[in-house]
Amino acid sequence: MTPTTDEAAVEAANTAFYEAMETGDFDTVSGLWLADDTVPVTCVHPGWPVLTGRGEVLRSYALIMANTEYIQFFLTDLQVSLAGDTALVTCTENILSGGPAEDGAELGPLVGQLVVATNVFRRTPDGWRVWSHHASPVLADTDGPDTAEPTLDDAPSDPEEPA
Repeated sequence: MTPTTDEAAVEAANTAFYEAMETGDFDTVSGLWLADDTVPVTCVHPGWPVLTGRGEVLRSYALIMANTEYIQFFLTDLQVSLAGDTALVTCTENILSGGPAEDGAELGPLVGQLVVATNVFRRTPDGWRVWSHHASPVLADTDGPDTAEPTLDDAPSDPEEPA
């Protein structure tokens, strides 16, 4: 299936968001977030509480950028869905990051992390802007032989009934 122009534009905005994080370009990250005060932005970084409001969200990115020497995102499982002026992007963030170098080393130790993310974009006169970002760490290994992904059949029939 060939992506529509809107799908391609949303995917480009999503890519720009991650590239700006990789290069530590706070101005670009800031410019990619929705600036409409009537619709507050939200962000959930892995392990963090919900951050609400442009100021709080952008402060979190400034903090992350100031304390991350190196970060690279390899995005997989990318899906774009459109509904009018709103777009939903889901993806897996395969993250490689490193902290400050120690003992004269060029780069600190590198750490890999697997995170699933949902990015919600809104169409603006200036293009697609991030409205919400929610990222959660993947804690379970679903590829191993002893694990099976849960299905709807595994859910209790009565929502009030404990599993």
